[in-house]
Amino acid sequence: MFSPYFSSGNSSFKFILDILDGMDDWVRVVDRSNSVIFINRSMERDLGIRDLAGKKCYEIMGCGDPCDNCITDKAVFEGKSCKKIEVFNNRIFSVMSSPIIADDGNVYYAVEVLRDITKEKEMERELIRQNQKLQHDLEMARKLQMQLLPRKNVKIPGLDFAYLYQPCDDLSGDMVNIFQVDRDRVGIYIADVSGHGVSASMLTIFIISTLNQKTRSPSRALYRLFRQYNLGDFDKDSYITIFYGIYNTRTRVLTYSNAGHNCAPVIIGRNGVKKLYMPAIPISNWVDDPKYYDATIQLDTGDRLFLYTDGVADQWLEEPGKITSDGFIMETLSEKNSDLQAILNKIYDYVHTRLENIGVRQKDDITMALMQPVQSKGC
Repeated sequence: MFSPYFSSGNSSFKFILDILDGMDDWVRVVDRSNSVIFINRSMERDLGIRDLAGKKCYEIMGCGDPCDNCITDKAVFEGKSCKKIEVFNNRIFSVMSSPIIADDGNVYYAVEVLRDITKEKEMERELIRQNQKLQHDLEMARKLQMQLLPRKNVKIPGLDFAYLYQPCDDLSGDMVNIFQVDRDRVGIYIADVSGHGVSASMLTIFIISTLNQKTRSPSRALYRLFRQYNLGDFDKDSYITIFYGIYNTRTRVLTYSNAGHNCAPVIIGRNGVKKLYMPAIPISNWVDDPKYYDATIQLDTGDRLFLYTDGVADQWLEEPGKITSDGFIMETLSEKNSDLQAILNKIYDYVHTRLENIGVRQKDDITMALMQPVQSKGC
């Protein structure tokens, strides 16, 4: 529909009208006084308008006054396009207003295309709602995972212990734990699950809930963990690497086993540096019947056992095994009069600075633990 201001005396004009009338979007032409001089067929049909004479743009939309973001107050009539949102009968429209520049360079009219985006906005609101719910769930999962970590002030007679846990995402695939097996024995493990996020964090909870904390053989505990893992339907890309040791605080003997954890724990003491190598298959569904073995080592007062995941080293040392070749880390681990937690914090700051210097974002979880036998009071 068009007002008497328009003339349709040539075929080119009719062709343009046919295009506009074929559009599902609403199209209207407004003059400087807010009078509507044209609407296309879709707008005419949906609004039930039969006569445009004297109608203002806000009137045909059922409003008594001009909109707060009226185009006559904008730069449209100065030759610039603008975009806005209008709500009509609980429907949301995206409105693109563009100037119609006359031959003399002036703007007497503006064309507005109104697209119904109600469904898109509803979907956007639903996505925002779902995202907020997901973020809330992730935050709850993160808090749960943090609560499953050992207490920072855990006290164990005859043993000093500290750990540092720094996920690269909200949820981590790393886990470290220390617990009492019996009166004389303490269990300690560090694990790294493939991947990150929710699936990896759920597997860390699987480790905590499944690992047998009463058996005195780490290898048997790891084999049982393997069997329980294979009762689930995990794909071959999922796996767990874990080093598990049981330390006797009375004899100072560490019995340990390894399930594919390629970050060989390091002992730093009076006899220098020793890596606790022990190759074995990760907790996975790659083989039917893996073999895990126990080994033992005697620790002296003052020896330190350093556990870590590959996030500590492989981001800048190419492979975790090279960590013992880093002089700063080895010297820091050997500082005799330093608090264990302060040592780990110092190493983390060093690693973080190294990553910043080479322009690399932390892309893997960083987890470390440090254990040191001490003389128990009364001994």
